[in-house]
Amino acid sequence: MEAINTVDVMVIVLYLLCIVFVGLWFSRKKRQTSEGYFLAGKSLTWSVIGASLFASNISTVHLVGLAESGFIDGIVWGNFEWFSAFELIILALVFIPFYLRTKITTLPQFLEKRYDVRSRVVLAIFSILAALFMHIGVSFYAGAVVFEKIFGLNILVSIIIIATVTGIYTIIGGLTSVVITETAQTVILILGSLTITLLAIYQLPEIGIHTYDALKEAVDPDRLKAVSFNTEKKGFTFMDMLFGHLILGIWYWCTDQTIVQRVLGAKSEKQAKLGAIFAGFLKILPVFIMVVPGILAVALFQDEIGNDTKSVLPVMIMNLMPIGLKGLMVAALLAAVMSSVAAALNSCSTLIVYDVFDKIKPDLSDKAKINIGKITGGVVLVLSVAWSPFLGNLGAIFELINQMFSIFAPSIVAVFVLGIISRKGTANAAFYTLLGGSFFAACIFYVEKYMVIGGIENYISSPEGLGINWLRQTYIYFIISSTIYLSISYFDKTVQEIPAEFYLKVSTPSKLINYLSVLLVGVMLVLYYIFY
Repeated sequence: MEAINTVDVMVIVLYLLCIVFVGLWFSRKKRQTSEGYFLAGKSLTWSVIGASLFASNISTVHLVGLAESGFIDGIVWGNFEWFSAFELIILALVFIPFYLRTKITTLPQFLEKRYDVRSRVVLAIFSILAALFMHIGVSFYAGAVVFEKIFGLNILVSIIIIATVTGIYTIIGGLTSVVITETAQTVILILGSLTITLLAIYQLPEIGIHTYDALKEAVDPDRLKAVSFNTEKKGFTFMDMLFGHLILGIWYWCTDQTIVQRVLGAKSEKQAKLGAIFAGFLKILPVFIMVVPGILAVALFQDEIGNDTKSVLPVMIMNLMPIGLKGLMVAALLAAVMSSVAAALNSCSTLIVYDVFDKIKPDLSDKAKINIGKITGGVVLVLSVAWSPFLGNLGAIFELINQMFSIFAPSIVAVFVLGIISRKGTANAAFYTLLGGSFFAACIFYVEKYMVIGGIENYISSPEGLGINWLRQTYIYFIISSTIYLSISYFDKTVQEIPAEFYLKVSTPSKLINYLSVLLVGVMLVLYYIFY
């Protein structure tokens, strides 16, 4: 394993010091009140919100996983990024008005206002567990694995270093620190990924590839088709990806505290909407700077990578990046880990303070809330560090994390979407949908992972069994959850009192927001036409 060059070490250390300094410097005024600490004093503008949404989403799982997916199957996996653009438009035009007009601090609080306290408790539990075990733990482990592959660093040592640096500015500074550092990390992420893409393109002529047609011939034209999918190889169809991702995407972008907390800290409704749409434009980039490098690796390093497809990104870093720029790429990888962890850590603290302690003792002072937030943030960080190394025994990280999200995401989406579009949904319907829909999905997950039925493992998703892959399962779970919700609402005679602000007449959206939304949809349609 190659040793880290001194110049690269200096770049990495300088990056870490700068991030901590920037995070603490910009947060020094906002953390004096609980609103300042948890919601950045509701002062966030569109550019910071958009960049923060992007950085919160892009983890090391993306950088490594998308490069690997590009190498194996091609640009089709970029749909997981491009579909997000449409889901961010849904966040801007449908969900943001409800969230900001109801003046909530957490999304479980939103469910209490729309339904009752039972749904708030269930969603708070789901959200805290997701942040602790999936958002933070998986990000730690995925980042540490990459550093081990590139530099031979011990996984636990890498996790502790990342956790310490991220914890300092996140726990001390609150949401302001998180979003400001995420804005800086967005730049680092894009620069690092763009650099390796350009260096790979620059290398192509050396192996006789001078045109786009020659590249298609070298890597297989199907790798450059966004709607092509080898169903025999993976068991997915494009429609599975479309509908399965729609459910996961609405949950993630529109109802997950880790993401939506940036929107709740917006200066105004218009700034929040513009931020979401800006993030939609940014989500176009990963296909070109994260998936495409994996496709280029087929032409450049196929023999070296062989069957070890998880080494696609590390191989490209070691072969393409000169001294100094290698440090930049490691900084980009660190940015991916730290931004995801910081976002989840901050949201977890907010959930615990407002949905646990504030319910137990409603008259908590601002100082008490901030102190509890810092303490719980530290506890969550320690727990995540303790359990994340065990992820090595759980198989493919990217698919695993999405499968785990699909356990509770469909029922949450059903409760939020149906509760917003209709007054008829009842509190009992929401509560039993969250429990029943998630319990059913959890049972299927258990059968898939740990049971053998008729001598066949993974019975439900295997061709020998029912042949229902996890993406298809996700939207089937949504249909089941919606059926539970609508059935109970129909027969439930309980009178549901809904606050007036839930269904206020919607004001005419800004022309700028409308134009940008149409432009974003237009750009996406052009991209799909090009890569059809």
